[in-house]
Amino acid sequence: LPALFKRELQNTEAEEGGTVTLRCELTKPKAPVEWRKGDITLYPGLKYEMRQQGCAAELVICDLELDDS
Repeated sequence: LPALFKRELQNTEAEEGGTVTLRCELTKPKAPVEWRKGDITLYPGLKYEMRQQGCAAELVICDLELDDS
């Protein structure tokens, strides 16, 4: 069975230049997660950090810009 969201992402407000962490909870532990912005797949690097532990997945976005909304 596919993994589903137990708790979906919530809208978050943050300051330009700051950092924000987006979190979701899945029905299956360690299910593969692909973070996307529209049609673009996001990858770890200076801008993005992805974490996953058990059923929880997080995306950390650093140095926020208006385009990150």
